[in-house]
Amino acid sequence: RSMNTVHSVWAVNPYGLTDCVYSKYSYSQSQMCRFLGLFSFPQSNMTTPALLPLSGRRIPTLSPGAASFPHHRATLRLSEKFILLLILSAFITLCFGAFFFLPDNSKHKRFDLGLEDVLIPHIEAPKGAKHPGGQVVIHGQGGHDEHRHREEEESLRDKIRVDHERALQEAKEKLRKSRDELRAEIQTEKSKVVEDLKKKKEVPKPLPPVPMPKVVGVNDGDPVEPDVKEKRDKIREMMKHAWDSYRQYGWGHNELKPLAKKGHSTNIFGNSQMGATIVDALDSLYMMGLHDEFKDGQEWIEQNLDFSVNAEVSVFEVNIRFTGGLLAAYYLSGQEVFKVKAVQLAEKLLPAFNTPTGIPWAMVNLKSGVGRNWGWASAGSSILAEFGTLHMEFVHLTYLTGNPAYYQKVMHIRKLLAKMDRPNGLYPNYLNPRTGRWGQHHTSVGGLGDSFYEYLLKAWLMSDKTDTEARKTYDDAIEAIERHLIRKSNGGLTFIGEWKNGHLERKMGHLTCFAGGMFALGADGSPDDKAGHYLQLGAEIAHTCHESYDRTVLKLGPEAFKFDSGLEAVAVRQNEKYYILRPEVIETYWYMWRFTHDPKYRQWGWEAAQAIDKYCRVSGGFSGVKDVYSSNPTYDDVQQSFFLAETLKYLYLLFSSDDLMPLESWVFNTEAHPLPVLHLTDFSEGICIFQTESD
Repeated sequence: RSMNTVHSVWAVNPYGLTDCVYSKYSYSQSQMCRFLGLFSFPQSNMTTPALLPLSGRRIPTLSPGAASFPHHRATLRLSEKFILLLILSAFITLCFGAFFFLPDNSKHKRFDLGLEDVLIPHIEAPKGAKHPGGQVVIHGQGGHDEHRHREEEESLRDKIRVDHERALQEAKEKLRKSRDELRAEIQTEKSKVVEDLKKKKEVPKPLPPVPMPKVVGVNDGDPVEPDVKEKRDKIREMMKHAWDSYRQYGWGHNELKPLAKKGHSTNIFGNSQMGATIVDALDSLYMMGLHDEFKDGQEWIEQNLDFSVNAEVSVFEVNIRFTGGLLAAYYLSGQEVFKVKAVQLAEKLLPAFNTPTGIPWAMVNLKSGVGRNWGWASAGSSILAEFGTLHMEFVHLTYLTGNPAYYQKVMHIRKLLAKMDRPNGLYPNYLNPRTGRWGQHHTSVGGLGDSFYEYLLKAWLMSDKTDTEARKTYDDAIEAIERHLIRKSNGGLTFIGEWKNGHLERKMGHLTCFAGGMFALGADGSPDDKAGHYLQLGAEIAHTCHESYDRTVLKLGPEAFKFDSGLEAVAVRQNEKYYILRPEVIETYWYMWRFTHDPKYRQWGWEAAQAIDKYCRVSGGFSGVKDVYSSNPTYDDVQQSFFLAETLKYLYLLFSSDDLMPLESWVFNTEAHPLPVLHLTDFSEGICIFQTESD
């Protein structure tokens, strides 16, 4: 019923009582409640009261004639009965179920025992063994066994007591020891554990005995001229500074950051710490008479050099630096450990050859044997200079182990390349190991291609000039290079450009400067009496590379230099102006000195040595510089391992007499590690037969 003057509603509380809600208008609470009490409502009208705003609530029904709502209910609803029954059932189930989870009381009987029974467990008697009084005896019939049992119990108690007292005494003695004594005792125990682990390691299979090739000229080489000797001593001092700095700040790491004075590594060594500088520098130390330093390096290799590491390394770099360095150290010193380590590494590199063509991957994981190529290489290809720079080391591995697999791997590569078409007679830098097809047609005698040609020539030299197949392949390649890549600049400088998709790029890299020495080294044995021509070509390349040094502010050569648009042997791009202690120019100076004895090569080498000592030397070693055209250069803060292996070695040889490492007996790998000439007599079916002269 609507009442405009009264804003009131009524509602029912949960207990069935009527609440009168009133407003501030007109009527009081008592008046309103009396007013509502005058009426009685039919049951049918109470189903959905229109005045109630309490949506969803159930209103109790009123009997006809009732004056008010009831105050309580006498019975429970069905749903409420069900809930009570459910709760009661759950409680009963929980009570009865708990009995099944009570622990077995027998398990706790031992805690009821006395102390004696805890220390000396009760022993059950055999079946049927009873005391005359009906009691069970432990050791058979009679009191004698019972007496003996008591004696054994007493003996056991005495032993336990003695052991307990001894343990307490030892604990007291340890507590009385000083901290230094305890530390020394712990260190002793730790050393014993380490020794036991070393003994448990599998002993490597001994290598077959082979005669040591005749080695000559491995030390001395003192020059006659006093000024030359003084310069050689200076190079030796530079070597000692580089080594001592690495020894102090980067020992065990692959390389050194001489400014930060800490270890350094690059992606070519993965995440390993294999002491690349140690292995790379060993033969240089030996040649220079730094025998204490050599001994330190040998001890580190014996104790720490391990190739069973989870590291993805460059097959090429690890081969030329580690395999080559270890082999050279073995041949120079005769220490067996270097040969063993070289073979261990070679076994880790072999899985890289597991490709459809036999062309190895660029990288391999030393632990898993999984290989892959560089992500930047054309169409997932392998690199010519990398898979083509394995021959020297792998031939020596076959010689030292008697395992033909190494030799067969590199000979397979040579045979595969011999069957392939070569555009313009040139070898492209990229070859896909899956398809056996060339990648991008880019040919270079510098980066990506350089040492492939070098190893063709040196395979012939290392075989005592019997590997004529290698020599012919080299001659054919050099002929194509001369025809397509070698040019003269407007200023008369001979340079070697790069061939890219039918176009010659008139740029020469620092890496290409090694070719001057290669041409001179290959002059002897050249076809059609071209020995003089190739010696002259080597001299022209040496002159061009010297100009690239001489035209800089620091008198150090840039990474690459142009011969175009009026430029002559000058770097143009900022990212080509750096010098990272590279050896290739000095390498050519040394070869040209050996074959001509022209004093200008020693003069040029000394200029380079002085510039390195002046601009690259820092308190923590030697660092590359970022701009050779700047009078205030900034450093790259890396002492490369090849600086000790190659740059300083070639400088030392340049100022030594020719009887140090004579070229008739030694062939240097591309990392300047000398390997002795082997007398190969047969190349049939990938098998080589050696003849050697023993000491």
